[in-house]
Amino acid sequence: MTSRFDPAAADSRWQQRWEAERCFAADSASSKPKTYVLEMFPYPSGRIHMGHVRNYTMGDVIARYRRMRGFEVLHPMGWDAFGMPAENAAMERKVHPGTWTWSNIATMRDQLKRLGFALDWSRELATCDPAYYGHEQALFLDMFQAGLVYRKESEVNWDPVDMTVLANEQVIDGRGWRSGAVVERRKLNQWFLKITDFAEDLLEGLGTLDQWPDKVRLMQENWIGKSRGLQFRFQLADAGAGTSEIEVFTTRPDTIFGASFVAIAAGHPIAEALAADDPALAEFIAECRAGGTSAAEIETAEKKGYRTALEVVHPLDPEWRLPVYVANFVLMDYGTGALFGVPAHDQRDFEFATRYHLPIHRVVASSIGEAGKPVEGEAETLSGVAVNSRFLDGMPTDQAKGEVIRRAEAGGWGEGKTQYRLRDWGVSRQRYWGTPIPIIHCDACGPVPVPKDQLPVTLPEDVSFDIPGNPLDRHPTWRNVDCPKCGSAARRETDTLDTFVDSSWYFIRFASQPSDRPFDRAEAESWLPVAQYIGGVEHAILHLLYARFWTRALAHIGQIGVAEPFKGLFTQGMVTHETYKSLDGRWLAPTEIEVRDGGRLVEAATESEVERGRIEKMSKSKRNTIDPEPIVDRYGADAVRWFMLSDSPPERDLEWSESGIDGAARFVQRVWRLVGSTGGDGEDSAVRKKLHRTIAAVGEAVDGLQFNKAVAQLYELVGTLEKAQPSSDRSEAIRALVQLIAPMAPHLAEECWSMLGGEGLVALSEWPTFDPALLIDDQVTVAVQVNGKLRDTLTAARGLSREELQALALASDKIQRQLDGASPKKVIVVPDRLVNIVA
Repeated sequence: MTSRFDPAAADSRWQQRWEAERCFAADSASSKPKTYVLEMFPYPSGRIHMGHVRNYTMGDVIARYRRMRGFEVLHPMGWDAFGMPAENAAMERKVHPGTWTWSNIATMRDQLKRLGFALDWSRELATCDPAYYGHEQALFLDMFQAGLVYRKESEVNWDPVDMTVLANEQVIDGRGWRSGAVVERRKLNQWFLKITDFAEDLLEGLGTLDQWPDKVRLMQENWIGKSRGLQFRFQLADAGAGTSEIEVFTTRPDTIFGASFVAIAAGHPIAEALAADDPALAEFIAECRAGGTSAAEIETAEKKGYRTALEVVHPLDPEWRLPVYVANFVLMDYGTGALFGVPAHDQRDFEFATRYHLPIHRVVASSIGEAGKPVEGEAETLSGVAVNSRFLDGMPTDQAKGEVIRRAEAGGWGEGKTQYRLRDWGVSRQRYWGTPIPIIHCDACGPVPVPKDQLPVTLPEDVSFDIPGNPLDRHPTWRNVDCPKCGSAARRETDTLDTFVDSSWYFIRFASQPSDRPFDRAEAESWLPVAQYIGGVEHAILHLLYARFWTRALAHIGQIGVAEPFKGLFTQGMVTHETYKSLDGRWLAPTEIEVRDGGRLVEAATESEVERGRIEKMSKSKRNTIDPEPIVDRYGADAVRWFMLSDSPPERDLEWSESGIDGAARFVQRVWRLVGSTGGDGEDSAVRKKLHRTIAAVGEAVDGLQFNKAVAQLYELVGTLEKAQPSSDRSEAIRALVQLIAPMAPHLAEECWSMLGGEGLVALSEWPTFDPALLIDDQVTVAVQVNGKLRDTLTAARGLSREELQALALASDKIQRQLDGASPKKVIVVPDRLVNIVA
């Protein structure tokens, strides 16, 4: 046995052995209990980063641990490979998106393998592979036939840089989630999936997800946004714009007497009809469409409106008229595309009314006595009692809501209704590098599904990105085809699917991969739902909601019997690092920094002073990333893995530090030296007890995803074994230690297991068991007080009688000195805890 563990040799040797013996290939026919461990699959951007390392290390520990606990484990890996970055790379590097993507996949696969993850590479998939997306096209057509897919013209979020549509969830603070460009509002024909049909089921299902973080469930609940309200009609005072009424929906019908105006969206049919004869209105509508459609942008944008000549009649007072505005904060795809403004109790309405000098009437207060108190500065949005509201006055908010709904239904001008904030999922994207939507447009037949025996509809290879926009629109041959229905000249759909469609079912394909269909139902159901899913909280709405919908949609059309795809969800923290800036404002990488006397930072190339910035998430833009590869080269895979698990609770951010990785590397060598020091006879009850407690504690910590606590327990055990004298119990404990570290430091564990003469691979050995009797403390620490002040502590056998504890306490030299020969007046004994002597 060498004096030092050599990770460079061991890592490669054991990785080759695992692969040769197919140790981590999941067997669907196994009689063992099944468990499915999955980390969110990566986008093949070119190289893995420390966030990947942390995420996949956590999943790997769970997969390896459960395999040792007797489970048949499915732990696969694949690539979320479609999307705009590949097209951007094609434009910048003059390469095909596929060439760039597949090259990145090869690089990242090698990097992941170097970390020794226990992955079933036989199930590897890439969403840009026709063998994958052809099945996705088949599922899309099944949903089309079932009425879950439709096409309509709608206002969309348009990214002017990426030149594609974005879902509302992909607009962050009014900007495209990838490009950062200010999003615009456009009208386009788009394909939609009917996620709203499942809104109530998606909401109710959250109650069953007791192994999800509360914050994620709350985020989804708020996004679905169930609300009960009143949908009703304002009659126009004078017929115009081709209609006699404007329909609105409100969740606060109790505020109806606080109405100051009615606002309609720029895309509302009434607005468009009026604009045909009003150039100024047409110009205002064009200005509205230059803004985005996200909720965040609407909340923060300056509220603007255009007053039309129309007025509506208040439904509860035929003499009351309200002006009609076209407003930039009303969206056609939300509710009815119209609303009535109550400035006193809605902040957007308040800002609008203030700008256009409209009345602000208080109709809700904390008490009747505040009816005359003005609403100033900002809207008051809380509930209370109705005031200045005629027959509603004095009613609590909920009662007032119900009364207005009752009168609306009795009068025939409205009805109570449940609505959801959730909107149908627009899946059309105007780009090349995505799954082609398998529809053919025929002037005679309309949209016609591509026959399934013609799937996959593959992307053409001969495309150019010299001109902005979707190259499929201008492809000379791919776009033009015959109609499958009537045989006349037709054209393919040139939009491709949102990449979130690709990731909405990949976990099912991992579980079952027949060549002739998307999956085998029985095989997929034998693995699903995913027992433990791990990924970033940034996917709390986008990916997780869509995946939950897709699984329900498949169940709806009879293809699978699973509703919730992910039983357990864990959202890990980010990996962070200090940021550095030069004096001229350039971000500098950690490798460009050197430390001088007194901790002064300088730029290595120029010796110029460097400004130390905040600790932030590692990002390419701020150049505070650490490339895992040279770290693995220097320290080995196990030290990197150990550090990722040890320094912070997994749900919190982890700050990368040189001292942290150095400490992990030292621990690896400590374990190696321990294994070289086995031997000895005799028993050591303290070591045996410590081992069994560690086995129990590590298992409990890993089961609870508290990896840092498991690591802390192993540090303690190593410390105990380093101090212990040689004995058979110590040798047994060292052997068990090797198994306990195997999920976290697998290469070191295999090397140690081999040195100890362990049978087979430690990765396939059984997890050590513990004796529950050895977990019980047979000694306790008892505090001894004199007149209420602590004067001594005793180690005593658990369960001693009051008399025995009193005798021990009074025999203490420290207590005798305190009493100074006097007899105690009283002795109070709390068994196993306390003796208080009153002198």
